[in-house]
Amino acid sequence: MFQNYFRPETLSLANAPLVAWQAGLPLAQAWGGGMVAAVDGMRFVVPVPAAFARPNRKFFGSKRGMTWLNAINDQGIGRGAKIVSGTVRDSLHMVDVIFGLDGGELPEIVVSDTGSCSDLTFGLLELLNISYRPALADLPDQKGWRIDPGADYGPLNTFARGRIDLRKVQRMWPDILRVIASIYTGTVRAYDVVTMLQREGHPTALGEAIATYGRIFKSLHILAYIDVDETYRRDIKHIRNLQEGRHALARKICHGKKGELYHRYERGLENQLGVLGLVLNCVVLWTTVYLDAAVRQLKAQGNPVRDEDMARLSPFVNTQMGVHGAYTFILPDLAPGAIRALRDPDALDADDEEI
Repeated sequence: MFQNYFRPETLSLANAPLVAWQAGLPLAQAWGGGMVAAVDGMRFVVPVPAAFARPNRKFFGSKRGMTWLNAINDQGIGRGAKIVSGTVRDSLHMVDVIFGLDGGELPEIVVSDTGSCSDLTFGLLELLNISYRPALADLPDQKGWRIDPGADYGPLNTFARGRIDLRKVQRMWPDILRVIASIYTGTVRAYDVVTMLQREGHPTALGEAIATYGRIFKSLHILAYIDVDETYRRDIKHIRNLQEGRHALARKICHGKKGELYHRYERGLENQLGVLGLVLNCVVLWTTVYLDAAVRQLKAQGNPVRDEDMARLSPFVNTQMGVHGAYTFILPDLAPGAIRALRDPDALDADDEEI
C-alpha cells in the first residue's frame, strides 16, 4: 500500500487542494497573499543504507543523513520539497524546489537563509522574474557591485568595491535566454544547469555572465536590507520565523529534535518525508479553519478583532495535537463543508475540575 499510494506524484496531487482551500480562508489572507515563499532545509538522520545519505559529524554525529529542502508560503502552508543528499549547499537545489511546487502559481518573492545565497542564484531567479531576498549574515563584510567605476557613492564607496562588466552579460545574452527558457518550461532541472555552469568550483563563461547579472540585484537587495525602513528586513524575518515554526511542528510529529527515518527502501525514505509534508499541511489547514471560525464568531458577538491581531495568529499552534495514542478515523456526522461547534471557553471540559 505504501509503495502504491504514497508517491511524489500522488502526494503533490493531494497537497494542491489543501493549499487552495487554505488560501481561500479570510484568516490565511490576513497572514499574506500566498505569493511570498521561503525555502529552507531540515536535516534528518538516515540510520539505514541509502545512496543519498551522506556523513556530516556536525549534524548527524557518527551516522549519515540527508536534507529535506522544503518551501512554504507566507500563509504558512507547505508548497513543495526536495530530498538533498547530506548537507550540500541549498543554492544548488533551491530553484528546483520553486519550480516543483504543488499546485498554484509561482511565487513573486523567494526568501532563504544565507547558506542558499549565491550570485548565480540571484541571477537565475531574477531572470525567471522572481525577486530573491535571502536573509544576510555578517552585513559589514558584504560586498556591493558597481557598473560605473568612476561614480562617487560617498560613504558607500567602500561597500561598492566590486566591478560589474556588462559586456560579459551582453556577449552571452542569447545563451542566457536559452538556459532560462529551459528551466522555465521544465526542459531541464535547475540543478543540472547550476552544476553545468560550474566546473570544479569555478564558473564557466556562461555561469559568470549570469552571476554578473545577479550581482546587480544582490547589491540592490543589500542596500534595501540595510535601509532605514525596517519593513523590508522585518518581512524577511517574519517568513523565516514562520518556516522555523513549521520545522518545530515537524520535529514534534517526528518525536524528536532531529528525527530519524526508518524504511527498508530508499524510495520509501523519500516518500516518508513526502508524507510528513502532507501531514503538516493537513494540520495547518485544520488549525486555520478553526482559528478562522473562532475569529468570525468573535466578530459576530461584537468583539473588536483588529487586523494586526489576526496577522499575529499562528497556523502552527499545536497544544491541541497529540502524536501518541489511539486514533479514530470515523467521519463526524456533519453536513459537507461544516465543522464542529467551537468550544465554549466558559464551559468546563471533561478533564477540568470545578473549583
